[in-house]
Amino acid sequence: MSTPAPGTLAWFEVATDDPETTQKFYGSLFDWTFESDGALAATGLEYRNIKASGADRPMGGIFGTNGQLPNHAVFYILVADIEATCADAEQLGGTVINKRLDATPAFAYLRDPAGNQFGVFTPPAA
Repeated sequence: MSTPAPGTLAWFEVATDDPETTQKFYGSLFDWTFESDGALAATGLEYRNIKASGADRPMGGIFGTNGQLPNHAVFYILVADIEATCADAEQLGGTVINKRLDATPAFAYLRDPAGNQFGVFTPPAA
């Protein structure tokens, strides 16, 4: 499995208070398959990795919010340097919502100047 190039749309996430219905909808609509993320499940987080039919790796996930967050979808761009990307985003009129450099993978949530939320992340070191 190769790592996508920096700047690549590399992951998406659907956050929902009803993961079963969400899985059924997207699975039926796009023929996607789902698998629980065991490492995240061990922490009490409900997360299901999504694979497209015939794909060799997941491309996104369903995050069960338990009603703690609004339902939403967000896309993630792979970057080489989260700190630099956050600084550049702010210079260009965006805002940093949350940054987790200690997470695996490290990530940040940002807003573009129009108010749209998106995420950036760096892959864990191999």
